[in-house]
Amino acid sequence: MPVQMKKTREGFGHALAELGETNPNVVVLVGDLASSTMVHFFAQKFPQRFFQMGVAEQNMSNVAAGLSLTGKIPFFATYGAFAACRDLDMIRVTTCYSNLNVKIGGAHGGISVGPDGATHQALEEFAIMRSLPNMKVVCPCDYWETKKATLAIAEIWGPCYLRMGREDVPVVTDENTPFEFGKALVMREGKDLAIIGCGIMVYEALEAAEVLAREDRVEARVINMHTLKPLDEGIIIQAARDCGSLVTAEEHQIYGGLGAAVAQVTAWYHPVPVEMVAMWDRFGQSGKPEELLVAFGMKSTNIVEKARKALRRRDHRGNGK
Repeated sequence: MPVQMKKTREGFGHALAELGETNPNVVVLVGDLASSTMVHFFAQKFPQRFFQMGVAEQNMSNVAAGLSLTGKIPFFATYGAFAACRDLDMIRVTTCYSNLNVKIGGAHGGISVGPDGATHQALEEFAIMRSLPNMKVVCPCDYWETKKATLAIAEIWGPCYLRMGREDVPVVTDENTPFEFGKALVMREGKDLAIIGCGIMVYEALEAAEVLAREDRVEARVINMHTLKPLDEGIIIQAARDCGSLVTAEEHQIYGGLGAAVAQVTAWYHPVPVEMVAMWDRFGQSGKPEELLVAFGMKSTNIVEKARKALRRRDHRGNGK
């Protein structure tokens, strides 16, 4: 059966248009990227609440902070590479230090951005944004989850960073799939191993779980960790206790991302082998999205390899459950 494909950033844009209808305090700012971030849906319906700020992300961030102080709920959108890096000082000092109610849409996250190349392939945002006090971080897996996450963060006080991709990606949830901010979702049950993914790697994790069941008779639990901060520590601890070994999968640098967060939790509460699929301390390059995911080791086949390694480590140390 063919997998439906859809852009996560489209879910962001549609959610903003919905929020415009239901919440008059929602305003949207963009840094010259209205179509790329898909906030043009909001702009078409609510031009008086839409602000085109041009190529001036740092100014846009501070304007959003000012709007929040007047009671507005500002969403500002740009590429994740610009928001997390170029705009970092303003987000840290103006928004996070004062715990202002600003929402950031970071588009073009991950290596799957494709031909835009290393400068536009945001691979560091989790580490940067998670380290900021008061900041919350979300990385939805598909169109529907992005839409739900956008609606959810409008109701949560304080700074929030939402990561989106560029390309069409597999739709693995639907309109009725539960979404609760800060609570991970089990997408597949299993007790032999747990695979914890975020973003488009949730689909790859589900694919890997099918291979493991078919070829190794290993039933892998697949966990969609859509919220990276606050992290659902409880579901990680339970997976470590039930399964004895974990694999993490993310479109992010190996340092400071989902894998590091999961390893930290297991080290604190229930140490087990943890293997990671991520970007191994490299910059990306131009290419077709699928080619890049293969070249940099972010496919289901890579998750399967890491799963087998994690199981060997678990068994070598005496199961670990």
